[in-house]
Amino acid sequence: MNKKYSKPEGKDISIKEKLKALYELQRVVSEVDKIRTLRGELPLEVQDLEDSITGLKTRISNLEDEISNLNTAINNKKLAIKESHALIAKYTEQQNNVRNNREYDSLSKEIEFQNLEIELAEKRIKEFTVEMAAKKELIEASATDLAEREEDLERKKKELEDIISETKIEEEKQKAKSEKIESFIEPRLLTAFKRIRKNARNGLAVVTIQRDACGGCFNKIPPQRQLDIASHKKIIVCEYCGRILVDDNISEAKVKA
Repeated sequence: MNKKYSKPEGKDISIKEKLKALYELQRVVSEVDKIRTLRGELPLEVQDLEDSITGLKTRISNLEDEISNLNTAINNKKLAIKESHALIAKYTEQQNNVRNNREYDSLSKEIEFQNLEIELAEKRIKEFTVEMAAKKELIEASATDLAEREEDLERKKKELEDIISETKIEEEKQKAKSEKIESFIEPRLLTAFKRIRKNARNGLAVVTIQRDACGGCFNKIPPQRQLDIASHKKIIVCEYCGRILVDDNISEAKVKA
């Protein structure tokens, strides 16, 4: 571990050393933030495209299943029409051998019923065919959209990979630094730092005084409070934004090994 951030055994760390460590930690994590900013919205865009592609593939698969079911339904209707024609032929032949009008009328009703069944089946076949054509158009449109998004995904993935490749070594270097510094800071103070950083604009939890004002929210800091901050006797936060305040000289301070 870097001796600069090794906690002396059996010794309390001064407020000045704590402030120096917090200031250095802020500087390092801000560098990591800058590296991640270079990636911009690309990680989210890649995730959105991947989700969209998965959704399109599912949609196409469902449409294909529906078309398959419609094909089965059309074939079943065609078989039913053939059966109805066979029955009509059968009943027509039987009409030639009836013994009375009642049997003839009964067979006529059966023939009429089968003709209605044929009409209904043909109507359903037309409906299924129209529905199937509409679903095929949806598949074509979805396939076109899918191809475009897959191409876009490959392009954005390549962009993201290039950026990550260019910044990976530096990011790992800065993250290693931040871990060393964190090990130097007491848990309670580190937790407070992370909480402030999470809620603060631009992730700034520790800021310097700039032109007599807080470097985070830019509210004026009274002269006496500035003197208290410069004395390094206690950790002081901005009464407006809650950020930890340090003076410019803290960056010159050395943390004792």
